[in-house]
Amino acid sequence: MTENNPPPAELIEDRLARHFETLTPSERMLASHLTRHYPVAGLGSMPQLAKEAGVSTPTVLRLVQKLGFRGYPEFQAQLRAEVEARLESPLAKRARWSDGVPQTHMLNRFADAVLTNLSVTLGRIDHAEFDACAAMLADQQRNIFVTGGRITHALADYLVTQLGIVRPGVSLLPPLSNAWPPALLDLRPGDVMVVFDIRRYENSILELAELAAESGAEIVLMTDPWVSPVAAHAKFRFSAQIEVPSAWDSSVAMLLLLETLLAVVQEQTWPETEARMKRLEELYENTRLFRRGRSGEGRAGRSVAQRNAVSSK
Repeated sequence: MTENNPPPAELIEDRLARHFETLTPSERMLASHLTRHYPVAGLGSMPQLAKEAGVSTPTVLRLVQKLGFRGYPEFQAQLRAEVEARLESPLAKRARWSDGVPQTHMLNRFADAVLTNLSVTLGRIDHAEFDACAAMLADQQRNIFVTGGRITHALADYLVTQLGIVRPGVSLLPPLSNAWPPALLDLRPGDVMVVFDIRRYENSILELAELAAESGAEIVLMTDPWVSPVAAHAKFRFSAQIEVPSAWDSSVAMLLLLETLLAVVQEQTWPETEARMKRLEELYENTRLFRRGRSGEGRAGRSVAQRNAVSSK
């Protein structure tokens, strides 16, 4: 991290997690309410928040002060800024990053931002929760459905391609709503839906997650620090830092989480996965999908050699 790329302001949700063990029982009740209904719960008045969380108004004030705010108005000001960041367009992001930009090469500035994103993301991950999620994905009694938004569909497609080799029963859900009913027809209670959704969160993704949750699916959400509305239905939620000096958000930190989950699932299912991979290699061999070296001629190599032989006669 360099002074050209200062660390991002700590999100309220991260402050809640960092201070949780030091809180009183009533403050923990309030912190849990804020986390479950983040960020909406904190946008109302202080008495309203206290009533909804089942605590007193002084408890709300004590908690926001423990989080480092001078009072409830300052707490809400940051919360509103976080909500605005959720809705920021690519044009606004580009303008913010380009304002007063240091005279260093873009490659260095971008790399610094990505390294910061990786560090911040890893600092947010609860290892026990991550392992529990991997164990759920490794459970071959569960089917796995995966979906993503306009940008994150590429990550969804990548997960399906790789996880479908590791274990059976992995499907990519199409983005069109008219294709959901037949796709969800085989979804059973206890099956898993992995959802990729970053700002500006898509209504269709939320609708699909709601349908899956109503059918008894366990939702795994891969999102950003501002948190997709799908979080209200998620059993596991992982927030990746995504900001870089660009009009577009970065997927590097999210890809790190995705590929680590794949590695853990692979290790947990290795005997079955090894057999699947050996069979897949046999199929690749039989179809001669990949190019060979000079020492091993494939079908294409033999046809070239045959044409050369005929032309030399």
